[in-house]
Amino acid sequence: MSSEHDFEPRIRWSGNLGSGTSHYKAYRRDWSLESPGKPAISCSNDPLLGGDSALYNPEDMLIAALSSCHMLWFLHLASNAGLIVHSYVDTPLGTGESLPDGTGRFIRAQLRPEIGLAPGTDVSCADEIHGRIHAHCFIARSVNFPVTIKARYFESTVAD
Repeated sequence: MSSEHDFEPRIRWSGNLGSGTSHYKAYRRDWSLESPGKPAISCSNDPLLGGDSALYNPEDMLIAALSSCHMLWFLHLASNAGLIVHSYVDTPLGTGESLPDGTGRFIRAQLRPEIGLAPGTDVSCADEIHGRIHAHCFIARSVNFPVTIKARYFESTVAD
């Protein structure tokens, strides 16, 4: 039997320069992501659309959510399989397209984790785990673009 879960962050626009949205250049695209008991995250629009390149944008956060969900499931399934993971760093790549009418969308994403495994770990088992994650990951099951994984492994010890 399924159950529903609510997620209720607060988005607060902070870009009013005094005249609101009276014209396109009269406001900033800055906003904050807030949730009770958590630190606020300053955000903006994609720089291609007038946002601040020093701040996270919705596209960054979607690809980061996809990557972090995959990582958390990898760690869980690796633990269940007896694989010892010492480190995990991902530099995911989300590829979007912009259409002449100004609309856009993601067309693909590639997760590129570099994973430190205990010496002697069966890398084929780690690859098999990556192949099962999208059946579990909430975010991956929710996106409508293909996601591929190009994992790299290296031997690691706890001291790494």
